[in-house]
Amino acid sequence: MKFLIFGDKGQLGSCFKEIFEKNRTRFYGVDIDHCDISDKEQVRIYVKSEKPTVILNCAAYNLVDDAETNNAPAYSANKIGTKNIALVAKEFGAFFVHYSTDYVFDGTKGKLYVESDKENPVNEYGRSKLEGEIAIKEVLDDYLIFRLSWVYGNGKQNFIHKFTEWASKSAELNISNDEYSIPTSVDLIAQATLKALDLRLSGLFHLTASGLASRFDWAKEIANLYKLEVSINPVSINTFNLPAKRPLNSSMSNELLSTYIGKFPNWKEDLARFINKK
Repeated sequence: MKFLIFGDKGQLGSCFKEIFEKNRTRFYGVDIDHCDISDKEQVRIYVKSEKPTVILNCAAYNLVDDAETNNAPAYSANKIGTKNIALVAKEFGAFFVHYSTDYVFDGTKGKLYVESDKENPVNEYGRSKLEGEIAIKEVLDDYLIFRLSWVYGNGKQNFIHKFTEWASKSAELNISNDEYSIPTSVDLIAQATLKALDLRLSGLFHLTASGLASRFDWAKEIANLYKLEVSINPVSINTFNLPAKRPLNSSMSNELLSTYIGKFPNWKEDLARFINKK
């Protein structure tokens, strides 16, 4: 296989690049500084030139609060850009792998969401990602869509980086204890994706670690693993008066995907492995 990565400078795209370079897998990566996926012709140039067998769409707009006050960039990347890649993938016969989010759900179910559950996003970011899913299904019959949650990797746009930065500046932090999902590393996501491709899976799957956590639980575990001297207070998410509403419990079941590629680790195991590797 030859891979083309859109969004190769992000935390997930960078993880794929690291794996491909280590395994000497053929790939080409591009990011927004060279290709704006909201421009179909720019997408077409790279697909036509590189002739990939698999396209990995790791590009996304994920500034949740900014999207609430100005949703144009979110829809440009997450809906229009995704549709453009799907259309070009179809034109050149490449298999399309796309990454979506648990924020397509409203968080009111009270237990783990499964793939057949009805979507009902509560913010513009979630709506833009759902529109991207719909666009793929309208264009392609064969694809992989993976819904992810609370993704972290070697980047700055994730909770681990933000929390450690906050902890370096303050001895006491307030973290929400009524917002739940499943922290999941880019390492786990990338490896599961490659297994799914080896098995020629297609369709929509939830790809997360196992278990669930509040932001408070996650913060405590990060502080423990990094041995941070910080006091963490559990508070309601409403304390922060954020522009975008969050689903309070968008945790997803990985059972469907695990029947094909094997059991997923608990989020604490996944987190410890990621931090100890650094």
